Amino acid sequence: MMDWTDRHCRVFHRQMTRRAMLYTEMVTAPAVLHGPKARLLDYSSEEHPIALQLGGSDPRELREATRIASDWGYDEINLNVGCPSDRVQSGCFGAVLMQQPGLVADCVAAMISVASVPVTVKCRIGVDDQDPEQALPDFLQQVSAAGVSHFIIHARKAWLQGLSPKENREIPPLNYDLVLRMKAAFPQLTICINGGITSLDQAKSLLDQGLDGVMVGRAAYHDPASVLVGADTLWGEDSGVDAFGAVAAMQPYIAAHLAQGGKLHQITRHMLGLFTGRPGARGWRRVLSEGANKPGAGLDLLDAALAEVQRDVAA
Repeated sequence: MMDWTDRHCRVFHRQMTRRAMLYTEMVTAPAVLHGPKARLLDYSSEEHPIALQLGGSDPRELREATRIASDWGYDEINLNVGCPSDRVQSGCFGAVLMQQPGLVADCVAAMISVASVPVTVKCRIGVDDQDPEQALPDFLQQVSAAGVSHFIIHARKAWLQGLSPKENREIPPLNYDLVLRMKAAFPQLTICINGGITSLDQAKSLLDQGLDGVMVGRAAYHDPASVLVGADTLWGEDSGVDAFGAVAAMQPYIAAHLAQGGKLHQITRHMLGLFTGRPGARGWRRVLSEGANKPGAGLDLLDAALAEVQRDVAA
């Protein structure tokens, strides 16, 4: 979700669910150490619970990045060992680390030594020519021995040679059964599943089979109302907010962003899919896409986009 789940996106998603854990874009440990910390790590208090997702393969760098992030008040620090991006491979982190579970164990041990919150790991079932039936349990055993008890498993192998990052999200077959068997084999671990989950009904089915959690990525971004509105019912609660309520809840945040010199499209680009599959969705997207980049675009444009949906609903 790099370049997608920035702080504006997360505030928007938080309007639809109070309970779901929100994850940041992956930030590399060197960037945290040497880059603009406020720009990389700042978030709004309403985003809690929120996890920072780190990338890296140097235990010392990850330890220091974790210490800094803990001071920032995140609820969880997640090490990404699942991203197949070419940018990630060139930096020797992400999914390529599935081939080095011992190094991952060293990394998380260093992170845990300074963390004030849980350290978790997001991984794949394997990469390239690895046999997931052997690679995944070996990975879980070695990394959990270093102190991690919470894993989010993307139920696809990653092909680092021959497939693009986009193809790695779609072509390798999903293997939910393997992840379910890992939960049975490691009952003491918190095992969450990721990959190909597009609805709350699908998420509930996986939870009912014994998994501890479900992570939803692209579907939550492209069709947020279908995935996030009603998500709190999985905790036996109800946020009481629908898609229209989410727009209304965002208006004070947008107004404050504009007053600080921000641009409307920096927020509304994350809201384009809110009415996916509903009457007026095309008009909503068109008004925002065509107008939000223009100088002076403000809340009146958001109202105009919403009117497209309301008109079609009334019709």
